[in-house]
Amino acid sequence: MEIYKFKVETDPDSKDVEFLRDKIIEFNIAKTSINDALTLAIFMRDEREEIIAGIFGWTWGGCCEVVYLWVEENRRDLGYGKQLLKAAEEEAIRRGCFQVILSTHSFQAPAFYQRLGYEIFGEIDYPKGYKQFYLKKRLN
Repeated sequence: MEIYKFKVETDPDSKDVEFLRDKIIEFNIAKTSINDALTLAIFMRDEREEIIAGIFGWTWGGCCEVVYLWVEENRRDLGYGKQLLKAAEEEAIRRGCFQVILSTHSFQAPAFYQRLGYEIFGEIDYPKGYKQFYLKKRLN
């Protein structure tokens, strides 16, 4: 019998994480025959080319998943988040997606997403004392 080592890592090498991601993608394609996954990243940069806002996720199988949407704190409430989300939705439509999914915590931006047509379809207590919401929006 082979003996395997388990090692807990709090700061794994990005190549190791990429290896896992690639293996999951390979499995998903093998099981679904859907091979249209593309990363989606849109950044807003200032005059020094520093990121002041951005959105990151991917599209696959008719769905766009937003993983991160961030706007620099002193630039919030200027419409940048809305513009980024709209641009991501437009790109998702261009890629043939019929919906966008994402999650946000109760202390983050659930009301922001709901104002933009996102519907909460699930929630869980996480982290302790807060909620994580799962939202979706149908695209036209």
